[in-house]
Amino acid sequence: MFDTIVVATDGSDSVRRAVDVAVDVAARFDAEVHAIYVVDSGEVESTPDEVREDLRDALDDHGESALEQVTEAAGERDSELDVTVEVREGRPAGEISGCAGDVDADLVAMGTRGRHGENRFLIGSVAERVVRTCPVPVLTVRQLTDEDPRRTTI
Repeated sequence: MFDTIVVATDGSDSVRRAVDVAVDVAARFDAEVHAIYVVDSGEVESTPDEVREDLRDALDDHGESALEQVTEAAGERDSELDVTVEVREGRPAGEISGCAGDVDADLVAMGTRGRHGENRFLIGSVAERVVRTCPVPVLTVRQLTDEDPRRTTI
């Protein structure tokens, strides 16, 4: 049913559950995981020229760390999972949807909130745009609060 699953990450705590769910689905269906981190070109372009390259480098480093978390989560779940990682630069929603088309994904998994927190009432703006524009089904995964009885702590 699922051969390729794209998981979008920004490395935030709120995306961790989405990564875990995506990895779990991939393990159950023996699917390939394609993890993507997008450096937001709008964020980079809006910074002053003198710090723009430093910001881009910092975001690239953060992206590599976020993608490493996906790889580690996959390895912990199933050492046989095939994980491909990619850093892209552009508008996050467009790049995530584009990635899904590029890799012929069957599913995109992502969190409902990202690094910028609760800037939307029901769902984060990037997740909302991906849901509306992505050519494949999108699984949005919300972060559970500490009070939620379904949340497990280790």
